[in-house]
Amino acid sequence: MRRLKFFIAAALAAGCFFLGGNIHIADASADLYYIGGMTAGFSLSAGGVEVVGFKDVTSESGSSCPATEAGMRTGDIIVAVDGIHTRSVEELNAAFARSAGKPVTLTLKRDGEQAQIEVTPVRDKHADRYKIGILIRDTLSGIGTVTYIEKETMRFGALGHAVCGEDKTALTIADSSVYLCSIVSVNRGERGKAGELRGLFLNDSRIGAADKVCATGLYGKFSGGYDLSDCAAVQSAPLSEAAIGKATIYSTVDGVTPKAYEIAIAKVDANNRDNKNFVIKVTDERLIAETGGIVQGMSGSPILQNGKLIGAVTHVFLNDPTRGYGIGIEKMLEK
Repeated sequence: MRRLKFFIAAALAAGCFFLGGNIHIADASADLYYIGGMTAGFSLSAGGVEVVGFKDVTSESGSSCPATEAGMRTGDIIVAVDGIHTRSVEELNAAFARSAGKPVTLTLKRDGEQAQIEVTPVRDKHADRYKIGILIRDTLSGIGTVTYIEKETMRFGALGHAVCGEDKTALTIADSSVYLCSIVSVNRGERGKAGELRGLFLNDSRIGAADKVCATGLYGKFSGGYDLSDCAAVQSAPLSEAAIGKATIYSTVDGVTPKAYEIAIAKVDANNRDNKNFVIKVTDERLIAETGGIVQGMSGSPILQNGKLIGAVTHVFLNDPTRGYGIGIEKMLEK
C-alpha cells in the first residue's frame, strides 16, 4: 500500500467541539453545516488495479512494452485476469506468474465501461518475473482534514483539492474507508520546505466512507454511529461575502480535537480557475509555534468569517509557511 501525499490537507477527525466567539444566528430555512477541522485517515481503493504509467520490460529478446502494444491506456483499471477477479497488485502479479508467458485476457474498466484486452506477459530478465510493462496501484492511504458535514444528510467534504499519489495522478475511487486519526507529531514548516502532520489511523473506529474525488476535494458520508450532537452548525457564505481581514481556521495539530486559530485573509479572488480563491496568512502565535504555519495534513481546514463557513485551506507557500491558499466553500458545495 502506498502512502498518499495530501498536499496540505485535513479531513475528518475524532471528536467534536463547540465553537466559541461570534457565531452567526442561522436562518431556519438555510442549510446548516457542522464545522470540521478534525483529521481522518483515508484508505482509498480503485476497485481493481489502476494503470498509472508504462515502462519497457527487458527480456532475453530485448525491450518491449506488451501493455501499450495491446492498446492499454493510463487510467485503465484491471478488474479481472482470465475471468478471475483481481483487486490487488499481489493478485495481478500472481496471475502473470501463472501465465508463464502465455497470453492472458484482462478485463478493464475504461471511461465507465468494460473492455477486454489480450496481452502476453514477458519475463523480466533482471527481476525474473513476468510483466507487461505497467506502473500500477491498488490503494492509496493518508491523512487529511474534514471541512464540513452537512447536518441534514451527513455528507462531508474534505481537502479542498484533488487527491493525488506520489506520481501526481488523480485517484479513481471504487470504495474506501475513513477512520479516526490521532496526530502524534508535527514536522514544522520552514522556508523552502513544507511541514507535515504525522498521525495514526485508529483502525477500530471507521467513521465513514468516501465515494467521490474531484478537483475540489474528497466527498462521502459519515456513518450513523458518529456522534455530532455537540458540534456547532453554521451557514455557508459565498465568495461575494468574503472580505480582506480577520478570519478563523479550525485544525487538529495534536491528538483528535480541533482548535480555532486566527488568520488574516489577504486577498479574495472569486474567479481564480485553479480554485485559489483566498490568500491567507496565519497570525495565531500558538499555531506558528506548533507547526510553523500551514503544513501538509491541514488541507481542508475550514475557514470561518463573521460566523459563517466561507472556505477551506488548500496549499502552503513554500517561501513562507505562514501563508497559503484557500478555496471558496461554494466551489466545494457545488460538488
